[in-house]
Amino acid sequence: MDNNSTTPVDPRVLDEMLPYFKEKFGNPSSHQHRYGWLAEDGVDMALERIGSLIECREEEFIFTSGATESTNLALRGLAYTYRNTGKKIITCLTEHAAVLEPIRELEQSGIPIQYLPVQSNGLLDLNQLEEALKKPTFLVCIMMANNETGVIQPIQEITQLAHEQGSLIFSDASQALGKIPVLVDNLGLDLMACSSHKLYGPKGVGGLYIRKGSPYIKIKPQITGGGQQNELRSGTMNVPGIVGFGKAAEISGQEMQGEYQKLKTWRDLMETSFLSLPLSYRNGTFENRLPHTLNLRFDFIKSEQLFQKIPHIALSTGSACNSANPEPSHVLLAMGLTEKQARSSIRISLGRMNTTGEIENAIKDIRLGLENLRNEDVFWLKSKAKELY
Repeated sequence: MDNNSTTPVDPRVLDEMLPYFKEKFGNPSSHQHRYGWLAEDGVDMALERIGSLIECREEEFIFTSGATESTNLALRGLAYTYRNTGKKIITCLTEHAAVLEPIRELEQSGIPIQYLPVQSNGLLDLNQLEEALKKPTFLVCIMMANNETGVIQPIQEITQLAHEQGSLIFSDASQALGKIPVLVDNLGLDLMACSSHKLYGPKGVGGLYIRKGSPYIKIKPQITGGGQQNELRSGTMNVPGIVGFGKAAEISGQEMQGEYQKLKTWRDLMETSFLSLPLSYRNGTFENRLPHTLNLRFDFIKSEQLFQKIPHIALSTGSACNSANPEPSHVLLAMGLTEKQARSSIRISLGRMNTTGEIENAIKDIRLGLENLRNEDVFWLKSKAKELY
């Protein structure tokens, strides 16, 4: 129940990868012999499959080690070009740490940053964005779908507002890719980060889409020494991982529609069951959200205590990247929840490998865990006593 942290590798993806560890082990930069040619063919096949999924040209996609590296390349690379222009970056308080941390470092280096709040439903206020864009801005950086709440931002409208003011738009689409249609031209994106292990591909590989042909997109490489991938990301490519990423993209494109309905049905079943409990609430908007992600708050419990009650179920409080951090979710705090409410919230994220039986068992066990925890809480018992008398 924690598929937003990572997904298992689809067996079909693993089968596609295995030959590239042994029979097709070559370096795709070795153009003098067949081992290099076979490896290069694998990379080209992956580019074609990913290009088909997001409708981009093969030369517009750069392979990286994951969305974190892609985000750093986009933000730091663009900032180097625009660092002395006085123009700012606009971002959002609910972004992933992979965005917020490099942006804070850029801010410390002198680049102006404007952090926009979100509404209580997790959505950006487009009027606030429009107002912020009146001051010179070189980049708008907004996550497509939030990893904690599943809230999907109106990227097309955001892109239109940014482009009207001459600003570029970058989006972290890690949680959206493979779950909902992500078509870069249709959305108007200039740059987009994604990661293989969020859509049943291997860990350690991701990518950055960079719109080709724009004179305003000039990125300074962050890893040099070899000149691979149009000199934007040097280093020998992770061919098995790239091949796996490509296969995962192909499967997602073929099965997305049916998978969307299956996951949404399960999510809605869980949500209906849990929201029927007293003092239980949804965090985030009802309409604009991913089909597999559910963020819920249960008053009179602490999420960490609930996890201890049901250790056989993988749940989370939010981003896996912040799981070692005892602080409450910055996403939920930005949506207006108190620290206590944030610590009473859990994230459920479903996946392709789940079964109906697992969903039903999880509902039963989580409800039982909640009931036992509340019955151990003196404040809960006092509140129930007031209802009775």
